[in-house]
Amino acid sequence: MNQIPERFRALLAVSENDEVRLELRELAAADLPQHEVVIQVAYSSVNYKDGLASIKQGRVVRTYPIVPGIDLAGTVVWSEDSAIKVGTQVLVTGYELGVSQFGGYAEYASVPASWVIPLPRGLSAFDAMVLGTAGFTAALSVERLLLNGLQKGQGPVLVTGASGGVGSVAVAILAKSGYSVVASTGKQTAHELLRTLGASDVIGRDEVLVPVGKSLDQQRWAGAVDPVGGQTLSSVLRSLRYGASVSACGLTGGPNLEATVFPFILRGVNLLGIDSVYAARELRMGLWRKLATDWNVTKQLAGMTRVVGLEEVPTVLKEILNNQVQGRVVVQLQK
Repeated sequence: MNQIPERFRALLAVSENDEVRLELRELAAADLPQHEVVIQVAYSSVNYKDGLASIKQGRVVRTYPIVPGIDLAGTVVWSEDSAIKVGTQVLVTGYELGVSQFGGYAEYASVPASWVIPLPRGLSAFDAMVLGTAGFTAALSVERLLLNGLQKGQGPVLVTGASGGVGSVAVAILAKSGYSVVASTGKQTAHELLRTLGASDVIGRDEVLVPVGKSLDQQRWAGAVDPVGGQTLSSVLRSLRYGASVSACGLTGGPNLEATVFPFILRGVNLLGIDSVYAARELRMGLWRKLATDWNVTKQLAGMTRVVGLEEVPTVLKEILNNQVQGRVVVQLQK
């Protein structure tokens, strides 16, 4: 691994007295886990799960200390796998990255070869991190809706938490694909930006909610992408149109779901669980090719993308946990 400099920068999460402390440190090659591929990281990104990794009560990190960051994109500098050549531009999202294995908030990362996805033609390393896990989750959510029968002209498709990472990408993908999108957000300042992403209407988060105790509401949505969970997901289930589906892909609004069987047995609605962490490699590669071509919305997301340095990440992690982040945050690792 002589391609790695003697020392390189990393953000380390350290557990001490039931608290997690984030420290900028210099690491050496020997500090990295021993895997088949080493990547010089150009960019990472900030996701809600990264925020959870920065607090003990987040309960997503197996063992501290760890380098957080569930996404990364960069260049292979060392490889024991003949299928992954040195110099290849690649990306890694999900799996155990930033959770039980050192992640993307470092200038170098060592990962298993099976996690590595070659960067598809049409996406730069920066573009890949504008999307990141959030974009991949959004793409997976839309793909599942299409496979479950969503078609153009059936009615409005709801995207909750639309000003966040998953929500904003889902709005852009659906709008670019010709669907009528209603974006729901609690941020008044995001309304105009969501319209520039293609939302035909933008509503407040409270306008989605169905009164507690009401088993069914009027049939409003032909489909939905929900990164929020909690009361929002419960309300979406009760207001889907007959035979419609909702992709459930997040829990920023809480992990609990209060529901009855009535939406399922009286309207035939579908609750689609979305897991982007352990998605099959073939599925990943196919969706990343879509995100590089037909679903390439990185230009649309430019107005909702912020670039920060490694030293700014601790502040951004606090912001994302406090619901203060709008759109996507990309972390630049190389000058």
